[in-house]
Amino acid sequence: MRVFITGASSGLGAALARHYGALGAQLGLAGRRLNGLQDAGAGLDARLYAADVRDAAAMQAAAAAFLNEVGPPDIVIAAAGISVGTLTEEADDAAVFRAVMDANVLGLVHTFQPFIAPMQTRGGVLCGISSVAGVRGLPGGSAYSASKAAATVYLEALRLELKARRIAVVTVAPGYIDTPMTQINPYAMPFKMSAPVAAAKVADCISRRRAYAVIPWQMAWAARLLKWLPIPVYDAAFEKAPRKPRGLPT
Repeated sequence: MRVFITGASSGLGAALARHYGALGAQLGLAGRRLNGLQDAGAGLDARLYAADVRDAAAMQAAAAAFLNEVGPPDIVIAAAGISVGTLTEEADDAAVFRAVMDANVLGLVHTFQPFIAPMQTRGGVLCGISSVAGVRGLPGGSAYSASKAAATVYLEALRLELKARRIAVVTVAPGYIDTPMTQINPYAMPFKMSAPVAAAKVADCISRRRAYAVIPWQMAWAARLLKWLPIPVYDAAFEKAPRKPRGLPT
């Protein structure tokens, strides 16, 4: 099995690398921090690519190297992403909005595009990691919520585009995962999963080629409730909700 994973230098991406590596997969691991990639790929059959998913040329180069060294992947997982608090009223946050959208939406495009043509002969799975945060807009997290809503819709369109070409597109929307991205959150995080547990659940969704899944199952029910809450009820419940810190690295 050949698996290419972005965001593999930490968090869910690193956990996915260890999950598939334990199964004997040939891995391509892309991320911004080489030392993190080295930790994630230690002892595994892994090729490491220091690349930012916001950089289309860098992702093209990483994909070309993997295709040359290993061949077309069976699975590509776009797990890279940025989560940071934002406020539209703050002029400095305009650049943060762009960084979040570039990573969480265009990063999917940059990850998948180089592999689509090579994968058509063998077939395979493209998996994008969205988020429950994309179900409704969260105050103080407008960039993140908007990016994940856009990611979900993009992946749905891509699924339909590739349906007749032997490439499945799987969208996984996790709830809270215990990673550096969430460890700074100043609020309770119900149904929080460890990174290895989340990775196993993502891998299960991929093996079953689920079109769309929220994990864990408890959060799936919460997401259904959130989606259908009337606007006045949702506003009353979330207007003063605790917010993601601003000023985090992007």
